Amino acid sequence: MFQIYCPYCEELREEEEFHPKGQAHIVRPANPEACSDEEWGDYLFFRDNPRGIHHELWVHAVGCRKFFNVTRHTVSYAILETYKIGEQPSVTAEPAVSESTTSTDDVRQGVRA
Repeated sequence: MFQIYCPYCEELREEEEFHPKGQAHIVRPANPEACSDEEWGDYLFFRDNPRGIHHELWVHAVGCRKFFNVTRHTVSYAILETYKIGEQPSVTAEPAVSESTTSTDDVRQGVRA
């Protein structure tokens, strides 16, 4: 069990209060009527699933019930930041990690040498 910081409540709360809702920052097509079926299908159904840093939409379901964004590392499950809807993430790229200084177990646990 871990805790997540809600940027609206401005406090750490138990993980059980939150629900992930998918990839963040997905831009809706400007003119959906002009989209091909393939473009519309890509928008509706296909999401990134990277190994590493990923921006996700979460909701504080048991608290303030507001949606916010989370930057999370998908390998270690470490939450790097939370920020309000409409804000941009400050963490955007995978930090460089030397293979010689970081073991596989360290990466799983989010430990950097």
